[in-house]
Amino acid sequence: AVKSKSTGEVWTDRKGLSWVDAGSERVWEYITRVAIDSHKQGFDEINFDYVRFPTDGNMSDMVFPYSEGKDKNDVLEDFFIYLNQKMTEAEITSSADVFGMVAVANDGIGIGQVLEKITPHVDYVAPMVYPSHFAHNFKGLGDPNEDPYGVIYHSMKDAYDKLLEAQALETSEEGKAKFDTDKLRPWLQDFDYGGDYDAADVRAQIQATYDVGLDSWMLWDPSNKYTRGALLE
Repeated sequence: AVKSKSTGEVWTDRKGLSWVDAGSERVWEYITRVAIDSHKQGFDEINFDYVRFPTDGNMSDMVFPYSEGKDKNDVLEDFFIYLNQKMTEAEITSSADVFGMVAVANDGIGIGQVLEKITPHVDYVAPMVYPSHFAHNFKGLGDPNEDPYGVIYHSMKDAYDKLLEAQALETSEEGKAKFDTDKLRPWLQDFDYGGDYDAADVRAQIQATYDVGLDSWMLWDPSNKYTRGALLE
């Protein structure tokens, strides 16, 4: 676990949650075993969510027993390399969720998530590009809740272009599959937060995904109540 520098005990964030050290290979092995067992139970895809370094607490008090002094982006990349090997051997389809800003940022945003370091090692990567979670005036759009189409289009276009650029740097046949833009499968917003999201708002996000050049997406609502009118019959 992530430890407290001041007490030596397990570190907790503002919500009282404790975190594992993302650099621990014992954690990697455990997660992989759970994934393989879940697949055996009948799940045809394993989605890895919240794979990141902690925030939202006293950051200066954190000590990482396994990844202290290492680059967070590299630590997560090493995990996904390990994960890909295990999932490939078990013939399991895998996907990873990343924060929405990962689609447009290049620095790991302090949590270790870099699109180009994760994408090659999963079958699908799902940026959580909920418009309500973007800053005011993102890409000059003003209130992101008032322009869900624009937020999805610009964020996923950035992600799309980053993968194309990474692809251009690859020369091997194997490399051509690593940064396939078809791996992009965004989470879209179908819940009210910062604004009222109706069928038109959800459809706008879906259309933006298509206009970028992507053909798959997922909807998210914490209560699992979805807007039927946003979906085609």
